[in-house]
Amino acid sequence: MLKFKVIDDYLIRKYFSTFFFSLLICTLISVAIDFSDKVKHFIEKPCTFKQIVVDYYFGFILHMAGLLLPLYTLIAVVFFTSRLAFNSEILSVFNAGVSFRRLLQPYLIVGGAIAVFHLALNHFIIPQFNKSRLSFERTFVWTSGQDKGKTSNVHFLVAPDTKVFIRGYNKNNKSASGLRLEKFNGSRIVSILEADNASWKSEPDRWQLSNYSIRSFDGLREQYRKFNTPLDTAINLSPQDFTWYHNQNEEMTSSELLQAIARDKSRGLSNSKQYEIEFHRRTADAFTNIILTIIGLAVAGRKVRGGMGLHLAVGIGIGAGFILMSKFAISFAASGTLPIMLGMWTPNIFFLAIAFWLVGKAQK
Repeated sequence: MLKFKVIDDYLIRKYFSTFFFSLLICTLISVAIDFSDKVKHFIEKPCTFKQIVVDYYFGFILHMAGLLLPLYTLIAVVFFTSRLAFNSEILSVFNAGVSFRRLLQPYLIVGGAIAVFHLALNHFIIPQFNKSRLSFERTFVWTSGQDKGKTSNVHFLVAPDTKVFIRGYNKNNKSASGLRLEKFNGSRIVSILEADNASWKSEPDRWQLSNYSIRSFDGLREQYRKFNTPLDTAINLSPQDFTWYHNQNEEMTSSELLQAIARDKSRGLSNSKQYEIEFHRRTADAFTNIILTIIGLAVAGRKVRGGMGLHLAVGIGIGAGFILMSKFAISFAASGTLPIMLGMWTPNIFFLAIAFWLVGKAQK
């Protein structure tokens, strides 16, 4: 028992050291490629060295790690396990009477630790760094055409029984023209407030209305009142509701995503799909580390004629297949072809079945 405990420690150290090595190498490559792509913007725009390194590249490195950590895990497992198999160390362990399932235990310990680390990164740490990264990109790199928010003929449900229509919104001075606020009681309209102009005052959701009128309905009776004095009132609407970026979900923590999902669903907006996809992706990607750890051991645990090169080729092929399938799953979930949660977990379910099949073959 003591002897195999030493082997456990040996495999865990090998896994961790190879994982961090592959993480470092892949990170350096991704930073080099990104820098060569954006160096022109860095030179031409008035950004400082501190902004490039701290505001942008800290977030960029974590962002790439969050996206590709399962691939780094697979490469690490295949790389060091293939070396063990080539040196006949895996075969010696099996000859000592150790089963494949028992050999898998130290791999699962490290894979589980990486999954927990990845879970914390995705849900809490990366979104905080993405705020500065995306702010830098929108300021110095992609300076036009990023904001997809509507500013004309905008409809919102600001409450279950209240609907607002805005003819036009000016993002520079945070003012709206042609505001119309309708309140309902079931299917019956209760009142209509109309204002020529509305200006954003402050949090929480305070607006100043000018030249406004109120029409109230009580059965067949209607009351109309016109006011020229400005009115400060609270409307469940803010300037952020008129701004939307296609990657805005990346800079939101999971609690902010859940709040945005609830808010947009209550308003009948379609943006909630992107938030739901991001929320479930963060959890599903973390568990992928465990699945690819099992696959990596099953693929690289046998000594084959092609050696480490063949193992790495198969491992990278599996990783590429997983990423491709994940992209398809996101597209299907966004289009409504698949339920969002099922779409995000479909690649994991598929590759988990492959993992079980490979483990069955490896034990023989």
